Amino acid sequence: MKVYLDNAATTPIASEVIEEMHECLKSNFGNPSSIHSFGRESKGIIESSRRSIAQLLNCTPGEIIFTSGGTEADNFALLSAIKDLNVKRIITSKIEHHAVLHSAEYLENFASDVEIRFVQVDSKGNIDLDHLENLLKTGEQTLVSLMHANNEIGTKLELEKVSQICRKHNAFFHSDTVQTMGHYSFDLEKLDIDYITCAAHKLHGPKGVGFIYINKNLNIKPMIQGGSQERGLRGGTENLYGIVGMAKALELAYTNLDEHIEYVQGLKNHMIQQLKDRIPTIEFHGEIDPDKSLYTVLNVCFPKLNKAELFLLNLDLRGVACSGGSACSSGSNTGSHVLQGIDAPIDRPNARFSFSRYTTKEEIDYALDQIVQIIEQD
Repeated sequence: MKVYLDNAATTPIASEVIEEMHECLKSNFGNPSSIHSFGRESKGIIESSRRSIAQLLNCTPGEIIFTSGGTEADNFALLSAIKDLNVKRIITSKIEHHAVLHSAEYLENFASDVEIRFVQVDSKGNIDLDHLENLLKTGEQTLVSLMHANNEIGTKLELEKVSQICRKHNAFFHSDTVQTMGHYSFDLEKLDIDYITCAAHKLHGPKGVGFIYINKNLNIKPMIQGGSQERGLRGGTENLYGIVGMAKALELAYTNLDEHIEYVQGLKNHMIQQLKDRIPTIEFHGEIDPDKSLYTVLNVCFPKLNKAELFLLNLDLRGVACSGGSACSSGSNTGSHVLQGIDAPIDRPNARFSFSRYTTKEEIDYALDQIVQIIEQD
């Protein structure tokens, strides 16, 4: 049996998305920038996809800018804040995705008047909101960049509270929502935020396409020079087929969303309880309370093993695909920066299991059996 439990890395493409893309691939090849009928047809499909996404998020179509994925979108947010909004300081955390951390570090090195400040996090990965507010009291023009839910440990951010704190201190607010887009509803008419980001392959869409939401009140200049595409903000011929697939994937994600959440949360709860029952010394990184945790991610800290570095390999050989991120010796010189950031144990194997609406209870049970066998045979 082969079991895929690495949906936080990427998800299988939904069959309906493949069909939608296939039809577009067969029928539409015109350059969306061409003025003839072939080009106009492709342009119309792109704009229809943009309107569909905007309607699902309750924002205007002009606030959705298509990108090559989440990393570009995060880069866009940070760079434009420095370049166009006169931001001199970026407040983030040490457990953010590297798309944010490395971008912030680059900007600090590139622009001598830009500094990074790190807000404190607790052992579960929760942001210290009091510390955030204290950091914002200086009044310096600031961008706060904090992800909606951590991609390794699943701990969620209280978006509304952070938004209120940012507005109180006239700070801009960007949130990496790559892990939560399509998994939670967003009302961008009510949520006062400047940037959020998406990668289609995290929600059963194609790789190589995403978007950034940029609040219409911001005056942003082009990110990529070379053409007038994407409202003049991102030059280059649009990824027509990827955009079509992403719009369809998001539509599917928000169809029966509550049922999807209940189902996947049930799988996660089942795995948590079984691990507790079968491995008494088990621990979990990050929050596991459903109100505080991403329902698609479970980060597990296993008992000490003699061959801890082979734990994930042994699971893979038994047909169970998951990911690491452990700060222990697992083939990486540095280990997971997220686990280091929350002072997680460094001498125990770690695994991130992540689920989707296509995951089954039978697959979870098979994975549990393999985990227990590996530990018992160590």
